[in-house]
Amino acid sequence: MSGSSLDGLDIVYCKFTKTENWSFEILSETIANMSCWETRLQNARNLEAEKLELLDEAFGGFVGAEIQAFISKNEITKLDIVASHGHTIYHFPEKRVTKQIGLGSKIFEQVKVPVLTNLRQKDMDKGGQGAPIVPIGDLFLFADFKYCLNIGGIANISIKAKDSIVAFDICSANQVLNYFAFLKGKKYDDGGKFARSGKLNQVLFEELNTLSFYEKAYPKSLDNAFTNDVLAIIKKHDLSIEDKLNTYCQHIAFEIAHAINTKELSQEQILITGGGAFNVFLVECISNYVKKLNIEVVIPNAEIVNNKEALVMAFMGVLYLRNENNCLASVTGASSDTKSGEYID
Repeated sequence: MSGSSLDGLDIVYCKFTKTENWSFEILSETIANMSCWETRLQNARNLEAEKLELLDEAFGGFVGAEIQAFISKNEITKLDIVASHGHTIYHFPEKRVTKQIGLGSKIFEQVKVPVLTNLRQKDMDKGGQGAPIVPIGDLFLFADFKYCLNIGGIANISIKAKDSIVAFDICSANQVLNYFAFLKGKKYDDGGKFARSGKLNQVLFEELNTLSFYEKAYPKSLDNAFTNDVLAIIKKHDLSIEDKLNTYCQHIAFEIAHAINTKELSQEQILITGGGAFNVFLVECISNYVKKLNIEVVIPNAEIVNNKEALVMAFMGVLYLRNENNCLASVTGASSDTKSGEYID
């Protein structure tokens, strides 16, 4: 899995067990360096179709080589399937179009075991958003948590009721925070230290909170281009980078609480994963907002924080092998649940 933050290729080797409920083990893990791909991937949405196809093949070769190196290093001999999300170039659910590069046939050439890719398109063919797809894992692998929040380049949330689950994208997250950290000479705001040293700007905060996406009913999902709209708003304000980071952290937290908007009185927990879980200031902001809703923040161990999305991609592969649906209509708005993915062997 390569997330929209472009901070590396997440690779995990997992074992799943089904008794009454599902359980899992992460047997080994790594984050492959993608720095040589950052510029190419950032500019890929502007490529002509033929050049994008070539990039799809090249990136598939890179992913396959990294997976094979991981297999060799960890002496993995028993492997049922490789499930690869790839890297999202564009995502337009209203047009039923999405593109994740990392061509499955190129991965298969390297690993020589079945490969599952293109995990979103079949759901979109049924009228769904094709996103989020992680909630299938939230439902079965993290069943104890009513709320599962992932803070990556984009923040998204799963919310469970007794017998159903809904999920949707909330707002741009690390894509914005990392942009301004880069202007301070850092890849990210370590622990949220820059943001903590800044101050909330109420005018910018209120302007960000009026973006129309936030009032849309779910199912809903965001294309990475939404971040450009957000950045355009922030750049209009003559503020220090620290103040911009502080205000945007507060905005993320506000929108998370707004998305939950529960009137239940029972104590619940929200599980936070993704790179944003390491941003201490951001997590404090979120905690301050959601505790008003009687919700407690839980940060799991680093293994889960770093690998939850890749873990769920693997789980989608397992469900596919079992001929079971791995993409949920209650989340995406599709006409029915889907056994999603393109299988190559």
